[in-house]
Amino acid sequence: MMSHSAEVLPLGVCELTVHDTQVGAGRSRQDHVAQEVPVALVFNGVSHTVMMASPCDLEDFALGFGLTEGLLAHPDELYSVEEHPTAQGLELHLQVSSACEWRLKDKRRTLAGRTGCGLCGTDSLSQVKRELPAVPTVSVHAQHVHLAEHQLKGWQHLQQLTGATHAAAWVDLQGNILAVREDVGRHNALDKLIGHLTRQRTDASAGFLLITSRASFEMVQKAVSFGAGVLAAVSAPTALAVELAHKQNLALAGYVRQGKLVAYTFADRFLLGSSPH
Repeated sequence: MMSHSAEVLPLGVCELTVHDTQVGAGRSRQDHVAQEVPVALVFNGVSHTVMMASPCDLEDFALGFGLTEGLLAHPDELYSVEEHPTAQGLELHLQVSSACEWRLKDKRRTLAGRTGCGLCGTDSLSQVKRELPAVPTVSVHAQHVHLAEHQLKGWQHLQQLTGATHAAAWVDLQGNILAVREDVGRHNALDKLIGHLTRQRTDASAGFLLITSRASFEMVQKAVSFGAGVLAAVSAPTALAVELAHKQNLALAGYVRQGKLVAYTFADRFLLGSSPH
């Protein structure tokens, strides 16, 4: 049952009446729940993909998705984004260059999206592994990775309310978190962050990406498409993600928790000992 609380909740959160049960007892109370909305990306009037996402930071999502999926070769190819609510969900209408429109027709992809599913509907194996340039070599002190991981919970406002969202953070090389984006889907959170960083003209070699999920192949591919030299994840990577990270010169760490991490590629880039101030 939906509550009509006067509390002002952030985008991506709603309030429901739930029922707690324990042995021999039960009670009703109000709880915060993450919103999950079908979001259709419509390029020059043609619907290309539908993803399940949190309904916040959608302009960042549109740009980040377009760039990391190889649909936009450059951010300037995206002219505008307009949000159109519908009875079924949300439509994001993107006006893009003719070059992007041609690229979309050539790819012929339809992603009918489950949460966090990024390869649904890909119609050929060649579309999975894209050719991307290697990323710059970046080193970071391990203690600064741990500092950022320790601070990240304080930035996860949707997660604090709902317990159901992922986050992607951009961190400078001293361990200071500069930006965070959240979403019910881990891919979406990273796309939103990359869209934001692209708008800010962020130097991809001046920091690193930290994610609250596993480092799958596609998360690595998105990090590489942005040009980040380091990706740190709180959970494990997959074997294919490690292979891609090594090929693309990306320093990849997993299990970043409680003062520990596992370096899966380029371990020497996760520096040990005291860092200079």
